[in-house]
Amino acid sequence: MPMPGPAELAIILVIVVIIFGVGKLPEIGGALGKGIREFKTESTTEEKEAARIAKGDSTTSYAVPGATKDVREEAGITRERREVRADEI
Repeated sequence: MPMPGPAELAIILVIVVIIFGVGKLPEIGGALGKGIREFKTESTTEEKEAARIAKGDSTTSYAVPGATKDVREEAGITRERREVRADEI
């Protein structure tokens, strides 16, 4: 599909101004820019992940080192194990 030329872009801009008004244009532009930035970030992340998997490193770790220890300490959970008898179940 060919890219729109200057005349087509001007027509699109006029239609957008008619629909949304001049006051909304900065808000729409900001939202559009934010969306484009997020898309670029996610696509770059996915490309890096695909390249890493293609190299053979298929291990994925989403864990934060030390996070489980911090959560256990905060919740007061100890690592002590105790025997459970059959009659307790």
